[in-house]
Formats: sequence, structure tokens, C-alpha cells
Amino acid sequence: MKAEILKRLRESEHYVSGQQLCEEFEVSRTAVWKVIRQLQDEGYEIEAIRNKGYRILAYPDVLNREAVQSLLKTDWAGRNLVYLSTTDSTNTQAKKLGDQGAGHGTLVLAQEQTGGKGRRGRSWASSSDENIYMTILLRPDIAPVKAPMLTLVMAHSAARTIREQTGLKAQIKWPNDVIVGGKKVCGILTEMSAEIDYINHVVIGIGINTNMKVIPEELREKATSLRLEQGGEIRRADLTAAIVERFESDYALFMETQDLSGLREQYMRLLANRGKEVRIHEVGEEYCGVALGINERGELLIEKEDGTVTEIFAGEVSVRGIYGYV
Repeated sequence: MKAEILKRLRESEHYVSGQQLCEEFEVSRTAVWKVIRQLQDEGYEIEAIRNKGYRILAYPDVLNREAVQSLLKTDWAGRNLVYLSTTDSTNTQAKKLGDQGAGHGTLVLAQEQTGGKGRRGRSWASSSDENIYMTILLRPDIAPVKAPMLTLVMAHSAARTIREQTGLKAQIKWPNDVIVGGKKVCGILTEMSAEIDYINHVVIGIGINTNMKVIPEELREKATSLRLEQGGEIRRADLTAAIVERFESDYALFMETQDLSGLREQYMRLLANRGKEVRIHEVGEEYCGVALGINERGELLIEKEDGTVTEIFAGEVSVRGIYGYV
């Protein structure tokens, strides 16, 4: 009920009477008042006027189940939302839920991670009460070999949404990082449970440096936060809900063709590597080339120094700029 009342107050331009809320949700005035007090305790500035009702005057940066659900306008993504104040990793928890039969679109959201994971087994710095840590569970009817493309789908969703919500010129560093000003603000990790020809479930985790005021010294050359770049606080629930909504739309485009043909041009417009000289690190080999873009399978197209074009699969290589991170 708390999420529903919060949504009702968000959507109204005028006062909402306590009696209206009682009738709409079939609860007592005392129950409504308790919810209002809970919201006020969380930092929502709610005006209560006798014979008029309630009206929200200001929204705090609150990230919890009710805050996100009150904003979601999706058909399936995030409708089953599991909120954890602290967890080891949202990916780990989502995989457990997947093994237990949780449905397509289940979203795991955490305030803090103690064991965040990055690509290739790296750890992910996960501070409390500042950032966004979430994982969506999917059960796509596609061949397992196509699952890595979902990482690029989420990268597009995140970069587009960050641009729209903050005004920052977010870009994608192929395949799974979102950057602002040449520095990383967001990482994405996709993991899969599958048989030879069948996917049990896929989880896509996303961590966003949102309201961090200080970046650890060892990361400052290649990482930043949205707050540091924009100069103001970002409401994490709003950004979370908007990314989930965008992903639901992008996922539908992907599933129509089961490749990136529907998103390819949009993705490439955001691709920070495009047209730049990059260094490719493969097992036992290192070479330079110019990143041309991606193909419909999400592979990075690299023009080598001899003029030949090769396709780079995301799981096999590391791509870095010649003079830095991008």
C-alpha cells in the first residue's frame, strides 16, 4: 500500500484527501496516516491540510522498493521487485532467485553491496547510500550464444537514460561500460545459467556511481560519478525506474530479431570508441586498430593497420584507448 499511496501523491497536481485514499485502498484513516508518517520520516516533504488532504512538496533521494515501484510504468520489468538494504551481490541474489523459479523481469535492488562483481572476476567498489546496484532476471527464449548481446542492450538503455535524466553526455565504452567525460560511471555484468541449447535464466547486473562525492584515489583517473559531473544530487529511484523502463523497450526490439539490428544505429551514436584508435588485448596477442562500430551480433569491428577488418567478440578481449581508458 505504501508504494501505491506514494504513486498516487506523485501523480496528483493537487491535494489528495485522506478520505479518497481510504476509499481507494480500502483502509482506515489511521493506516493512511501511518504511511504518510513513514514517508515523512524517509525525507518526503508532505503538506497535510485539514479538509484538503496531502500534497508532496519535495522529494528526497530515497532508494527502496516503494520509491521505485511508485515510479515504474512497465508491463513486466521490475514488477516483482526484491529490495535488500545490504547484500553480497545483486547478481548472486538474482541467480539464486532464478534457480528457485523467480519470474522473468524480477528486479533485485540493493542499497549496499559487500561483494560486488565486475567483468572477468574483478571486484566492484560498492559504497552505501550513494549509488545504484540492481540486477534484472530474464528468461529469454533465445540460443545461449546470443545472450552476450543483452549486455549491449543494457548499456544502451543505461547511457540513453542517463543522458535524458541528467543532461550529461553519457557514452558507451564497448561493450559494457558507460562513461561521462572519458571516465567510467557505470559497469554491467551479464551472467547466464544454461544447457547446451537452452537458457535457464540470464541476470544482468548494473552498478552506477550516482551520488558519490569522492572517488577513491586509485580510481580517480578512470572513474567518476554522475553527481561529480553534473554538480547536483541525482534522485536514484527516478533514474532506476527510468532505466528499467528503457530496458523493457530495448529488450522488445532485441527479441524481435534476436540480434542488435534494431538498436545498432542508436548504440553506435553513443559509442565512445567509434572512429578512434584502440589497443586490443587478446590471449597471447596485442595489436592496435581503429574501432569502426559494431555489427548486428554486437561484435566490435576493428580496422587493422594493414586495412583488414576483424570482428572482436566481447568475452575474449580487453579494449583500451591508445592514450588512456577510452
